[in-house]
Amino acid sequence: MEKIKQNPIVKKLGFNRIILCCVLLLMYLLFSLVGKNFAGLPRILSALNYAYFLGFLSLGVTFVIATGGIDFSIGPVMFCSALISGYCLNSYGVPVALSLGISILVGALFGTFNGYLVAYWSVPPFIVSMASMNIAKGVASVFTKTQSVSWPQSTSEQGWFRNLVKIGNFPVGFVIFLAFAIVCSVILNKTKAGRYILSLGSNKEAVRLSGINIKKWEMLAYIICGILVGIAAIFFVAAYTTVQPGYGDQYNNEAIAGCVMGGTSMAGGLASIGGTVIGVFIIALLQEGILALHFTKDYQLIITGIIVIVAVYADVVARRRKN
Repeated sequence: MEKIKQNPIVKKLGFNRIILCCVLLLMYLLFSLVGKNFAGLPRILSALNYAYFLGFLSLGVTFVIATGGIDFSIGPVMFCSALISGYCLNSYGVPVALSLGISILVGALFGTFNGYLVAYWSVPPFIVSMASMNIAKGVASVFTKTQSVSWPQSTSEQGWFRNLVKIGNFPVGFVIFLAFAIVCSVILNKTKAGRYILSLGSNKEAVRLSGINIKKWEMLAYIICGILVGIAAIFFVAAYTTVQPGYGDQYNNEAIAGCVMGGTSMAGGLASIGGTVIGVFIIALLQEGILALHFTKDYQLIITGIIVIVAVYADVVARRRKN
């Protein structure tokens, strides 16, 4: 096994990412054999629709976890962004493009709020994100008067934004998502901001003693997460029609599972955007496969929970061996 890991090609691609790709392929083959019409294009497009918004959530939370923090508010904030922007579109006649911008703005505001409390007030990330999750649900319900919000269909003049997901049967969203993933990978691995964010997760005190403004870079990680959550809301409403207040919690664990499964350490200091992307597609394929087998959503929740436990345990074991 060690010889395989030391292979130049394997080291370049990443052993963990290769394993994840194999798991993804095996899952697809298994569901294709067992599930009815799973290999058809409609199922694949449906899985991709799910992967887009979940992928942006996972990309965002990767930055936060890289600092050693956590954010359980990403799902509700995504719904809050979609509800507020959709309500502005339907009730106040705000143009579609501006409404989509409002979605990103709402996500960025929540990210700034979370980051400020964590970085400058030293409030534990768990507490901040749990509070922010409830605030997002409450703000969305108050703003929309507890009403669900429906976005324009693709057949209407205002439905042009749905082309962000697909044009005909071509998955435009797949291209956009991969482009964003590449940008996130460059930011995290090739820029000063990314190096500082990863350093915070490795040893925050050492970074502080070296004279670096750790508060600024820690807050930046949450702001990036908030912006990506706002973009996730855009892809959610582009793939689906109706958004209801009070929801979004279910996507927190799935996004974090995709992130951790991809090789991002819950202890911080180690993150893989490429692994996160593959992990997201595994979660999306799992969701679609369970539906193809006519099981309920509850089974996916169980399996996702198990995936999180196994991934975190594997990370703990790996860190023990390294130390």
